[in-house]
Amino acid sequence: MSHATARPEIPAARYRERMDRLTALTEGRGLDAILVGVGPDLEYLTGYRAMPLERLTMLVLQTGRDPAMIVPTLERPDAERAPSAGTIALTDWSDGSDPYAAAAPLLDPRGRYAISDSAWALQLLGLQEAAPGTRYVSMTKALPMLRAVKDEDELERLAVAGAAADAAYMDILKVQFSGRKETDVAADLAEALMQHGHSEVDFTVVGSGPNGANPHHEAGDRTIQEGDMVVLDFGGIKDGYGSDTSRTVHVGEPTAEEQEIHDIVRAAQQAGFEAVRPGVACQEIDRAPRKVITDAGHGAEFIHRTGHGIGLTTHEPPYMVEGEEHVLEPGMCFSIEPGIYVRDRFGVRIEDIVTVTADGGRRFNNSTREIQLVA
Repeated sequence: MSHATARPEIPAARYRERMDRLTALTEGRGLDAILVGVGPDLEYLTGYRAMPLERLTMLVLQTGRDPAMIVPTLERPDAERAPSAGTIALTDWSDGSDPYAAAAPLLDPRGRYAISDSAWALQLLGLQEAAPGTRYVSMTKALPMLRAVKDEDELERLAVAGAAADAAYMDILKVQFSGRKETDVAADLAEALMQHGHSEVDFTVVGSGPNGANPHHEAGDRTIQEGDMVVLDFGGIKDGYGSDTSRTVHVGEPTAEEQEIHDIVRAAQQAGFEAVRPGVACQEIDRAPRKVITDAGHGAEFIHRTGHGIGLTTHEPPYMVEGEEHVLEPGMCFSIEPGIYVRDRFGVRIEDIVTVTADGGRRFNNSTREIQLVA
């Protein structure tokens, strides 16, 4: 079991820096303020992990004013304990009262706002009713890279999470696969992640044999058999930041075809990593591995984007997909996870989390990418 201690709490000053930086971004974008509902953006900006309920909790960031947040009265004590609480003016509303009437004084009645994607539809409709002259745009559309560039502390947390996931993988190579259900191996994976310091397990995909041809297969009751290729995709949260890795193992010796396809995916994953450098468009990280797989005759069997960002959540911008022209910057972190999925037979996927450095990329997952044989 890992005995690593948790990283220290992020200081209040850093949260205020994040809020000030985001507030400054409203200038020149036709926005009067930014409204942040419950979700990862609120946690990133304030350190407050509010309960994901229908009651209105919303941070308001606008130029010329201190950050303000409206919260339910019964949740105010929790908000006051958040690391950034001393830098935010809190307003509360009680059950039975109108939260939108309480929020309206925080808004310009004719303002244009970026609102976080995680805000509830009923909350947006309530704000529009309370202040009918207001207009709204998705925050992801207005500010898509809000959390994309990580600071040194975030990078270290992601590196530690990646190393913990690698350790869990090395543990899982020692367990019995053949004759056990996918759900049994998934439970072993979850236990290994927790043993290596994860506080949450987000997913444990175990796709054996034909189930591996479904990229998002959830572990089921299929009994793993000798001769199966098995896709493992797993991750969760450690010290507040995500891990996510995929490796493909084989029960017993692979056939020549299985080995060849695994080698193609490994070469494609390496090509994606070698394409990483500042100034390159995100779509180039999709094109590089896709070319390797297409040139090998399996282009139609690579059926998803190459990668997604990671941070407080395991899926967030930027996305490595055709058409995404946003350029990479040092500190961005994302997965590179090409795959080949042979319908009704087997699949292969290899995934690492990578960060952009000043002159290239750095992997946060460093477990072997060669096919591993399991019992």
